[in-house]
Amino acid sequence: MWRDLLQQQRGDNPPRLSVEDAIVLYDEADFNTLRMVAAERRRRVNPGNEVTYLIDRNVNYTNVCTINCQFCSFYRPPGHDEVYTQTYEEISQRLAELEAVDGVRVLMQGGVNPELPLEWYTGLIEFLRKEHPEIALDCFSPIEIEGIADVCDMSTLDVLTALKGAGMHGLPGGGAEMLVDDVRLDISPKKGSAENWLRVMMEAQSLELTTSATNVIGFGETSEHRIKHMERVRTLQDQSHENGWSGFTSFISWPVQLENNTFGKRNRGNNRYDLGVGPTEYLRHVAISRLFFDNIEHIQASWPTMGLDIAQMAILGGADDIGSTMMEENVVSASGTTKTCALEVELQETVRRAGFEPRRRDSDYVLLDTPHVGLDVQGFPSPPPLQPSK
Repeated sequence: MWRDLLQQQRGDNPPRLSVEDAIVLYDEADFNTLRMVAAERRRRVNPGNEVTYLIDRNVNYTNVCTINCQFCSFYRPPGHDEVYTQTYEEISQRLAELEAVDGVRVLMQGGVNPELPLEWYTGLIEFLRKEHPEIALDCFSPIEIEGIADVCDMSTLDVLTALKGAGMHGLPGGGAEMLVDDVRLDISPKKGSAENWLRVMMEAQSLELTTSATNVIGFGETSEHRIKHMERVRTLQDQSHENGWSGFTSFISWPVQLENNTFGKRNRGNNRYDLGVGPTEYLRHVAISRLFFDNIEHIQASWPTMGLDIAQMAILGGADDIGSTMMEENVVSASGTTKTCALEVELQETVRRAGFEPRRRDSDYVLLDTPHVGLDVQGFPSPPPLQPSK
């Protein structure tokens, strides 16, 4: 059956995959054949030979959080000795470093901090917009938006409207993890339902904020759970397009990182066994996502969790984007990932070795002029990269 399904997906106008057919492909399709068909689809959706990337950095403005996700090693509860909240000036310095390397976007996320009023967030956005007018501010995941709304006794739509008015460009896709409540509420019982995440994203899209969709796998969920997560994203994308909104720019998935995490040791919930995902399963997930999302143009590879070599395989099997330089990262790295930033030359070389041409983009996937970044005779990038502040 999977052979017939893949054959149907190779045409110019392939039928939309049902949840049931996608599960068959996920569970039964030959790995190499699946990736080949996904690569063919990627070239039809994104013609040409370019693979995009973004020069940006992550800023984790606070680690104070009350959600207590079982898989998160980054957060600290209020009152903990290790809590922090960066000042406007500290965050601005990070953006200045980003500007120095031609960066175009900051992805700013933190925890749900009950001590920060809405005015702190709008003041920050206004300050950064004034100091760094060319940097796109993609800030605060749907969970943070819900947290701000709760603290301020406001609706999430009103919070989003205020942030956009202050100069926020987009809403990151963080906090989705698994949009299937029997998994989601087991691993993050305080995070709220999948419906909440989807509602905040629809509100953001109605305001023309740039949004992306994400997915974390490896909690012990089934392939059916994973496909149902994709179905919820695809359905929201359909609704956004019907309303004339841009919807999600892209879909990005990655495996949960548990190396330094106690999630698997807590012996709680229904998903405590068989945690994590290896390279083959991740690459299968990327290929399935390319075939399933007939309404999302861009599929992004995840090098921070899988490494550049596996990300290179992902762009050979369905992905058309290799992510971003990041410059720093503190959430995933707290759970065990050791490589948290990539030089532009690394991304370019990874793309070229796969047989593609690297191309800079911005947060909205608008293509930008792209210099050829090479290596000097000693094998170092030229010019040397700016080191992020400590």
